Amino acid sequence: MQIYLPIAEMSVDVFLLLGLGGLVGFLSGLFGVGGGFLMTPLLIFIGVPPPVAVGTEANQIVASSVSGMLAHWRRQGVDFKMGAVLLSGGLVGSTGGVFLFEYLRDIGQIDLVISLAYVFFLGTVGLLMLLESVRSAVRRRGGKRRKLHHHTWVHGLPFKMRFRRSKLYISAFLPLAVGAAVGVLAAIMGVGGGFLMVPAMIYLIGMPTAVVIGTSLFQITFVTAYTTFLQATNNQTVDIFLALLLLLGGVIGAQLGSRAGARLRGEELRGLLAIMVLLVCGKLLFDLIATPDDLFSLAVGRLGGQR
Repeated sequence: MQIYLPIAEMSVDVFLLLGLGGLVGFLSGLFGVGGGFLMTPLLIFIGVPPPVAVGTEANQIVASSVSGMLAHWRRQGVDFKMGAVLLSGGLVGSTGGVFLFEYLRDIGQIDLVISLAYVFFLGTVGLLMLLESVRSAVRRRGGKRRKLHHHTWVHGLPFKMRFRRSKLYISAFLPLAVGAAVGVLAAIMGVGGGFLMVPAMIYLIGMPTAVVIGTSLFQITFVTAYTTFLQATNNQTVDIFLALLLLLGGVIGAQLGSRAGARLRGEELRGLLAIMVLLVCGKLLFDLIATPDDLFSLAVGRLGGQR
């Protein structure tokens, strides 16, 4: 059954969108990521213009993140104090990111920047996470245990706070900086930032895996909701019909994913997420270097206007 998307200016199958929303929602609950790192490229692959894919995907991330976060909250897997600090940085970063997005679109470079950003960040994070998960599995089988992080001078900066749920006493500047960086990416790449947030919370901040996923989803929920509002008002790239279909599938998938995630070890979750990230990165890289079927195209400025 086809439905016309007015902002994207195209028709697409309803059940395809519901299925994509359910898949990404499942990943959100399973890995503690918003799922935008997968959904945005998938929307681009089926023909949705990149600016619309980025702007609209944040809606689906909000829904699936709320659903997954509530599931982890019931298991006491959310550090709300840490989440609030991450959120403060995320709001600042996403504000700057939306205005940067608008500038890049005005000069006609937003499509290229989105693709390059995905290839760089997904490739780097995916490789690092895969290597670490393999090392963790080897150490566990050999009976050796090692901390996932070491305290450095960054942890000892001023404005130290105690995060009881995460069992940490560190400077708030570190989670603020992580939140701000993820906020910029949320605006530019149409992601919740979980694929960066989760490894940063584990390896940089030093949070235990048991509270990382729920806390990540808490921060993602509010940052993406704020980003969606800015994208809709500043850039007019949010397609409400597309968002509703993705949202419906995402809420259901997130509940199933959170239940599946509770049955897997931390290194297994990190390894599966790393493989998923690298697969998406490979597809995007191939599309960048492959010769297109149509060698000629019209550069598009603002939606609805060609230049």
